[in-house]
Amino acid sequence: MTFSLVGLCARTNMVGMVVSSSSPAVAARCAHVRAGVGAVATQNVTDPRLGPRILDLMQAGRTAAEAVAEVAAAAPGREYRQLTAVDLHGTTGAFSGSHTLGIHAVAHGNSAVAAGNLLANPEVPPAMLRAFEAKPELHLGDRLIAALVAGLAAGGEGGPVRSAGLLLADRVEWPVADLRVDWDDDPIGRLADLWRLWQPQMGAYVTRALNPDAAPSYGVPGDL
Repeated sequence: MTFSLVGLCARTNMVGMVVSSSSPAVAARCAHVRAGVGAVATQNVTDPRLGPRILDLMQAGRTAAEAVAEVAAAAPGREYRQLTAVDLHGTTGAFSGSHTLGIHAVAHGNSAVAAGNLLANPEVPPAMLRAFEAKPELHLGDRLIAALVAGLAAGGEGGPVRSAGLLLADRVEWPVADLRVDWDDDPIGRLADLWRLWQPQMGAYVTRALNPDAAPSYGVPGDL
């Protein structure tokens, strides 16, 4: 019931992920990023606790593959979990338990890994990866949105998707983008619209936090 991609921008070291599902509020459970460390997706029958555990291990020096394998080996209900991760070196890791739902697939690429379950067909993750890798000069958020759109165009889930999310981490302690469409008939289209709205303002909100005297207004209340 989910397809996602986690990726690294090799130019900027920004990390992020996109995800879509037939379930409501998918990004609240499945998306995990940490600046200077990496990005993780926890999906299928989701245990959100596993994302921070994988990030902790990568922060301690494990590769993405090592961290995913270690967490999956110790996870309760591991046979139901599907996990992916990318670290700051661009290496990737993935795990799909024996009870991963329906048609499921994983595709590893250059600084990214895509995965899904209950898919319309196994070509969805490779299509996402191709879209992500097509224009590495673009902003990471644009590449992630392109991947999600490509996944839907390749068939997406076996049924309609209802929620989607994008999560980005850069050089600060909090996500610089945390965009979610929790229930909609066109969640991926709505998410793309939200990204186009947020991207031009994203840097200003970081400046507001770190140096408010230097921050431009953008016409929004000064305490945001």
